[in-house]
Amino acid sequence: MLRILVVDDIYTNRYLLSKLIMLTGNEVVLAENGEEAIEVLKNREIHMVFMDIEMPVMNGVETTRYIRDKMPSPVSAIPIIALTAHNPELFFEDYSEAGFDELMTKPYSVEKIRAKISGLSA
Repeated sequence: MLRILVVDDIYTNRYLLSKLIMLTGNEVVLAENGEEAIEVLKNREIHMVFMDIEMPVMNGVETTRYIRDKMPSPVSAIPIIALTAHNPELFFEDYSEAGFDELMTKPYSVEKIRAKISGLSA
């Protein structure tokens, strides 16, 4: 079982994603923004992150760059999945440079989540 951090400023998105992840048999930890996510990563063992891009306080790009550049190994290499409603063909090339491993577009489904988890945890 993996412990997966879900970072999203919108409660409904966090709730939905956490329930779908739990259906895959994994544990969920929640954060409302990038600053909270960094605190969680400093204090708990997390195996994967689902990170919304557009958030107040510290957005997903800033947070991912911080994790990649300023956090110690193995946290700096944690799989991070960008969450967006944007067109992935226009979006991901730019954001993969920020350090995201994968992209998942809304709407979410158990199948999409299971595929991302199994693809990155193998």
